[in-house]
Parts: sequence; C-alpha cells; structure tokens
Amino acid sequence: MSQSYKVNVNKTFDFDITSKEISMLDVIEISQNHFHVLQENSSYTCEIIASDFNSKTYKVKINNNSYNINIFNDLDILIKDMGFEVGASKKVNDIKAPMPGLILDINVKVGQEVKEDDALLVLEAMKMENVLTSPRDGIIKSISVNKGDAVEKNQLLIEFGA
Repeated sequence: MSQSYKVNVNKTFDFDITSKEISMLDVIEISQNHFHVLQENSSYTCEIIASDFNSKTYKVKINNNSYNINIFNDLDILIKDMGFEVGASKKVNDIKAPMPGLILDINVKVGQEVKEDDALLVLEAMKMENVLTSPRDGIIKSISVNKGDAVEKNQLLIEFGA
C-alpha cells in the first residue's frame, strides 16, 4: 500500500504525492543537503537550506529559487481535521468570567503589553480569590469591568488586541 502525502509550497500550491512517485524520482546526493534531480528529462540542482522535522517544514533552493515546503501525511491531516494540531493552540482573544463573582483588583491597563501567565485581575467567587492570568502574550485592547463590579458567568472582562 502506497503512503500519500499532501505537500504545500509557499503557502500557495498544494500537491498530492505518493511514496511510489517519490521512489521513482531520479535523485543523486552530491554532498550533504545538495542533490541533483532528473525529472521528465529536465535537470535540477537542489539544496535543503533549512529543515524542521518536528513541524515538517523545509526551505529548499531549486535552481537558485527558494521554496518553503510543508509536508503532511494521512495522520497529520486527520489530526488537523479533528482540531488537534501538534504545537498549535487556538489564539485566545478575550477573557470571560469563569463564574459569577466580584472584581477585587485589575492589574492591567488598556494598551499594556502582557506576557503569558501575567496576572490580569482578581475575581472573588465563593469566598475565594481567583487570579485570572493571561493565556498568551499580547496587548490589552479593552477592559470591560471596573474594580468592585459584580460579574456574571461568561461576561466579557478583557479583550486582547493583535
């Protein structure tokens, strides 16, 4: 059974390639990361400039033109379709109240740059103080509450900018 791969070049062109097609390539390694390729009676000089095996990304120079290439196998595609991309996380753009409570303190200002895990505000709920921290690096776009406000579950508290 032939393994198939989805290949994306420069985030523009998509190709489906099988392991059988790969095995039929006429490739000779000239030196480390330098190759000579014959394909349909045309000659190509190829160099692997950079590679990241974990993210399956490669920068390749072919006849002095550079290309950024991403390679995905069937499992990678299934994982992506299920929404579980490795190393990727959804970008959180706002903080909502996880439960009803009272805003005891706000530690940030609009326009302030924050890092992941910085304390944003303190929410008192069920007689406990809960420090809500930043899920990512970013800039505070807006603060929808004030110190002393009572908030409901899922009420918007803070929005992040770009």
